Amino acid sequence: MRLARYDPEDTSAFPGTKRAARKDSDRNIRELDRLQELLYASHAGPVLVVLQALDTGGKDGTVRHVFEGVNPQGVRVARFRVPTEVEHDHDFLWRVHAETPAKGEIVIFNRSHYEDVLAARVDRLAPPRVWRRRYRAINDFERMLHDEGTTVLKFFLHITREEQRKRLQERLDDPTKHWKFSPADLKERSRWPLYVPAIEEMLERTSTAWAPWYLVPSNKKWFRNWVVSKTLVETLERRHLKWPPLPPDAKNVRIP
Repeated sequence: MRLARYDPEDTSAFPGTKRAARKDSDRNIRELDRLQELLYASHAGPVLVVLQALDTGGKDGTVRHVFEGVNPQGVRVARFRVPTEVEHDHDFLWRVHAETPAKGEIVIFNRSHYEDVLAARVDRLAPPRVWRRRYRAINDFERMLHDEGTTVLKFFLHITREEQRKRLQERLDDPTKHWKFSPADLKERSRWPLYVPAIEEMLERTSTAWAPWYLVPSNKKWFRNWVVSKTLVETLERRHLKWPPLPPDAKNVRIP
């Protein structure tokens, strides 16, 4: 797996124009709203969406645009920050398992358990013997979720270093984006050469039949939104969800 083989500018998967892609994304988002309500109503097997990217990769933007029409009653976002003291006292998946979706629910991981093989490796928060064995633990964990009925979709939002520079500069230039900027972003940016091989190994070792990675060219935000929304809709459509029937004791009820 080599990220350099995949162009973050590539939008060839959509044959039309940017405007056409946005219209198609809007249709996908409306359909996702219907399918999410159907999932919630039928109390069907849950959906876990993992969004992973380097800083400015578009995780927040994906959540905001792709899930803008869904019912918040059945969808939530989980974010994993620096582990607390209590979380440190447990295995690295302990806090993650607590956030996985229940039946009928969609949960979006904005960053995820994959930080435990990325940041843990790059920032040397754990020795190689520790973070290397986590690949197997992650695969087993996701296999267990799949076997219990959870659909696991993982998206890596792939951008260039130059695109990251532009987006960081926007955070400095645009007063409405100042709150997004942190000096820590520059520190993480300097580690780009260390993150690339870590991401490549992560994708190679944890993309499985039961929890595949989708590598999304994400320099163009409109294309990113189209890919993610289309993948979600097509995945849910393949499940052939049905509306739950009226309870037998309510079939003859007439509202006075």
